[in-house]
Amino acid sequence: MAETKVADHVLRRLREWGVEYVFGYAGDGINGLLAAWGRADDRPRFVQSRHEEMSAFQAVGYAKFSGRVGVCAATSGPGAIHLLNGLYDAKLDHVPVVAIVGQTDRSAMGGSYQQEVDLHTLYKDVASDFCETATVPEQLPNLIDRAIRTACGRRTVTAVIIPADVQELEYTPPGHEFKMVPSSIGLGASAPVPADEDVARAAQVLNAGERTAVLIGQGARGARAEVEQLADVLGAGVAKALLGKDALPDDLPYVTGSIGLLGTRPSYELMRDCDTLLVVGSSFPYTQFLPEYGQARAVQIDIDPHMVGLRYPFEVNLVGDARATLERLLPLLHRKQDRSWRRTVEGNVARWWEVMRRRAALEADPVNPEYVVHVLDGLLPDDAIVTADSGSSTNWYARHLRFTGAVRGSLSGTLATMGPGVPYAIGAKFAHPDRPAIALVGDGAMQMNGMMEMVTAAKYHAQWSDPRLVVAVFNNQDLNQVTWEMRSMTGAPQFEESQHLPDLPYADIAVRCGLDGVRVERPEDVRPAWERALAADRPFVIDFRTDPAVPPIPPHATWDQMEATASALLHGDSDRGSVIRQGVKAKVQEFLPGGGREPGAGRER
Repeated sequence: MAETKVADHVLRRLREWGVEYVFGYAGDGINGLLAAWGRADDRPRFVQSRHEEMSAFQAVGYAKFSGRVGVCAATSGPGAIHLLNGLYDAKLDHVPVVAIVGQTDRSAMGGSYQQEVDLHTLYKDVASDFCETATVPEQLPNLIDRAIRTACGRRTVTAVIIPADVQELEYTPPGHEFKMVPSSIGLGASAPVPADEDVARAAQVLNAGERTAVLIGQGARGARAEVEQLADVLGAGVAKALLGKDALPDDLPYVTGSIGLLGTRPSYELMRDCDTLLVVGSSFPYTQFLPEYGQARAVQIDIDPHMVGLRYPFEVNLVGDARATLERLLPLLHRKQDRSWRRTVEGNVARWWEVMRRRAALEADPVNPEYVVHVLDGLLPDDAIVTADSGSSTNWYARHLRFTGAVRGSLSGTLATMGPGVPYAIGAKFAHPDRPAIALVGDGAMQMNGMMEMVTAAKYHAQWSDPRLVVAVFNNQDLNQVTWEMRSMTGAPQFEESQHLPDLPYADIAVRCGLDGVRVERPEDVRPAWERALAADRPFVIDFRTDPAVPPIPPHATWDQMEATASALLHGDSDRGSVIRQGVKAKVQEFLPGGGREPGAGRER
């Protein structure tokens, strides 16, 4: 019988947990694992990125869209360091990801050896729930089991560090003796619910209201039918945090869309005018977009007891699974006979979509970025998976794109980091190789890392049953979100040295990689480009030359102000910088991003 090394056992245990893919990059700190992959006929499948950070993002995208744990692997030292940004993205968005990381040989630890990094110190925050080093074979399989179980159970990041020499040791299981820790596979299913008396108190609050607003996040994704029923019973409007954009269809007339600086006008009005607030599965942090304190009685539902009671003075906090909790709450609610509030909400929603249509139709130089997403909105496949990067075009993803059918979507919601748009889409393609994926990215993010991940797409796309992966690059040669933030927060004009980006032939580069693509410089070419990309037999890059002067106007500007300001800036208002710098700066805060941080508002892609 062939000897089983620790590295062989690690891969076997991952297979037993049902792990199909490990996203990673090679390095001598994991040479033992790589050799074991060869002996295991590449099971679980090793997916090679161009950079370890991309491996982590791919694991996050896979986990977000599959509902399963994402696993990534990297070598010691620099490889482990490179994983961190993607791992923090997972931690802050509550996504289960396990990192398997190499380390120098045990004999070299503490000797300032090449690539030796104190990984426990490095990872003690991002993997605070579980981060352990294997020093003897008998620690396995417990370390793998606990890492996966903790990541899934607490929706977080965990890490297992395996020194290079330990990977090569003969595997010996834990014995039936003192200080041995045997382990087992399996999570078990559970749906915690709050106490009956708490549910009854929540029902009393909701029944007493006349104008109910509901805010849902990603935690409500499994409770779509229950949220729809509740909204019908209470005559409520429903707003969505960005991470919950796909939790409820946008073709429901009372769904107001995204909330916050990147949100919609009807979501702003919903919160401004309500007298009762129910938050389900969301930790939306931007309290200035919630009702004024004392304006609304409020109830929160969240599965995580550490996340309840945040953001607003909630009268009742229900700790439990969204679906199971709503199932217990619904029979206690009284149907609202007065539907005037609902009619108001639906009227605001209808008006908003008309304004969005008119804004998308405004001329720009050369292409209006709002029109780019507006056209996609009408062409979006019912089973599409859409990813967005961080930056000004996140506004258009949040406001113009309506999710219906089985459409899924996500972005770096809490960390708001640049760079995950393309690797998220690649992770999505491994989660659902039979569905089209679309990534909306800015030229900043495409230059940062997205372009090289098209090499990854070229490497693997033949293995996807649906080869479509469309990357739309908003090429305005500007780090545009920061440019607008500078204008709004400091009254400063664009600082060319920090903001200007070189123009690259993104589509041509994709073609050179064996993919396909097209550059779009005229509005009339936008629709044909989307249609061609969505019919392509391989990944496709659309290089949209968009106008950086189109302002990402926040939702609390008035209707007339929104259109007038957008039109003035689109047509090259030469005074726009001085207007912001002068005495109307406070008023301009209603028009431009600034003040608080929001998903996608950190750096432009």
